[in-house]
Amino acid sequence: MESKNAQIRLIANNKKAYHDYFIIEKYECGIELFGTEIKSIRMGRVSIKEAYVDIEGGEAYIDGMNISPYEKGNLFNRDPLRRKKLLLHKNEIRKLAAAVQQDGYTIVPLEVYLKKGRAKVEIGLAKGKHVYDKREDIRKRDLRRETERDYKDVMKV
Repeated sequence: MESKNAQIRLIANNKKAYHDYFIIEKYECGIELFGTEIKSIRMGRVSIKEAYVDIEGGEAYIDGMNISPYEKGNLFNRDPLRRKKLLLHKNEIRKLAAAVQQDGYTIVPLEVYLKKGRAKVEIGLAKGKHVYDKREDIRKRDLRRETERDYKDVMKV
């Protein structure tokens, strides 16, 4: 029996989302793709840095997700920045739509990974950070690094 982590392979990560937003809730969803797009994702040629999730007509879509054209795909390749449908349950979509109506909330993609051979996107309901929140996070991270460095020095002696 394989472990859970052996079945998941991380393809793309959106570190900037954690810097710019407080992540309130996370959701795993499938993504509707064409053949050459999944081949390109398996090669790791995807970017979600400028991507965002939009809910329209009871459906969730991801915009700005760049899947580079598959080099052997020729005429079967699609537009790299085309709008892709996310596969979520209706109650999850309704819950996200209601949350986005509130001021300051948005939905951002956090990770793209392969789970049992299928492409999945982890999205997060997020609230924007202010500049002082970002400074506080940087201060905490620097303090943690210093303590780890001091701890390593103590362990060497």
